[in-house]
Amino acid sequence: MFYVFNVVFPVFALILIGYICGRTGKLGESASIELNRFVVWLALPAQLFNFASSSSWQTLWQPGFITAFFLSCLIVFILVLVISWMRNRDLAAASFSGLSASYSNTGYMGIPLCVLALGQDGLAPAIISTFIVFVMFALATILIEIGIQSHKKSHEIVWNVLKSLCTNPLLIAPVVGLLWSSTDLVLYDPLAQVISFLAAAATPCALVSIGLFLMQKGQSAPQQAWGISFAKLVIQPLVAWLIAGPLLDLPALWVGAVVILAALPTGTGPFMLAQYYNADSRIISRVVLLSTIGSLLTLSLFLWWSKGV
Repeated sequence: MFYVFNVVFPVFALILIGYICGRTGKLGESASIELNRFVVWLALPAQLFNFASSSSWQTLWQPGFITAFFLSCLIVFILVLVISWMRNRDLAAASFSGLSASYSNTGYMGIPLCVLALGQDGLAPAIISTFIVFVMFALATILIEIGIQSHKKSHEIVWNVLKSLCTNPLLIAPVVGLLWSSTDLVLYDPLAQVISFLAAAATPCALVSIGLFLMQKGQSAPQQAWGISFAKLVIQPLVAWLIAGPLLDLPALWVGAVVILAALPTGTGPFMLAQYYNADSRIISRVVLLSTIGSLLTLSLFLWWSKGV
């Protein structure tokens, strides 16, 4: 648990810093709004581009692992989405819940934990899982757009969804990065440094923003947040193990990796997407916090388990 705590602690500490700064008045409501805009339009797109542009297609092609991790994400996403939709008949809100239950914090926590548990061989599955998370992000965005545009005619919905996808910086950035990585072009060094500076600010700013949001909406976590956190920390890794182990019979390293990556807490992506759409972020922000704290126990157990695989 000590190793997991070392990785989880900065996440929790940055959320706490944002909460304290909001509570003491050092950063007010306007700071939260502007910080969100900075992350959504500059920092997070830079981080996504940086990550995608530095990855090769050869490294990413692991069909068995891709199948196991993607299906674990998709199954939990659909399960939580359906339950949420049956409760309030709101496709957009249900999509945010589904994404929160299936969006692993692969970039910030997945890489160090996989390397810790599996050595340098754990780096490849952590990178692959990050791109699968991008796919889930895109799927949720499409469903959110359909939910928002549901009062319009079908051809208007299709056009508006396509237009929104093509102008969403959180989707454009990784696609451009992947296209760039497929060329032999070298990014101009000063420009690459600017992108790196922005990328480095994405995670800390997003977490501080969540802390500020929790302070402004200060109240006990809705019951739904506990259910989503349980789906993220327990159901998804169990589904991932079932698919990767008994069903696909993947090598031990890849089974251990898919379970660890599926057991990661919810990342900041769903919260930032909700901010982009000016949606209610109360449940998502609490899922990030609850799953991060809960992962101290669940990840420790899964890491211990992976050592024996």
